[in-house]
Amino acid sequence: MYNLNCKNEELLKAGKALPVMETFYSVQGEGYMTGRAAWFIRIGGCDIGCRWCDVKESWNAELHTLVKVDDVLKSISDNPSETVVITGGEPLLYNLNYLCRKLKNKGIKICLETSGCYPLSGSFDWICISPKIGQVSNNQLLLSADELKVIIEKPEDLKWAEENRRNVKQKCLLYLQPEWSNFKNIIKVIVDYVKNNPKWMISLQSQKFMNIP
Repeated sequence: MYNLNCKNEELLKAGKALPVMETFYSVQGEGYMTGRAAWFIRIGGCDIGCRWCDVKESWNAELHTLVKVDDVLKSISDNPSETVVITGGEPLLYNLNYLCRKLKNKGIKICLETSGCYPLSGSFDWICISPKIGQVSNNQLLLSADELKVIIEKPEDLKWAEENRRNVKQKCLLYLQPEWSNFKNIIKVIVDYVKNNPKWMISLQSQKFMNIP
């Protein structure tokens, strides 16, 4: 993935350095955590490439500086929230054990946003899996999910949502989220489906309505 010297390669493998695209303090806009203040750590690198992704600049990890995790932790030391969201890109491309251990030592609640395609590393208080059509999800990780959030672009995607629902634990929260660029066309379909299938809830990208990062 990188043209690294031996030292940096060792740091990356140990999870002590990561290709951090950005860190920022904001309000969670989607799913169960909607409306809650959190510090976000966005890690670069993703080999899935959903066409509707609104952070395509995160895909190429080489565009993002390899940052020491200890330096990332310093940047959030004054964070008034006790919640950190680790997102991407696809964060599970990397070893997250060291990052999570350090955050846990600070008493911080850790949330993960992932496609669910890769094995879990790190320890989390909340795992949100957003499976991507055409990609094989890690069944063991699906069983660990606290939240299943499926992006719905067209009515046929509801079948994909149900296929993934069958692989999560009974207590997993289930969300259908309209794909933003097709919101006006698909929202009624989702509303009608949830009314007929109340085990599902609707997640909106409220950050877009609020115009916040």
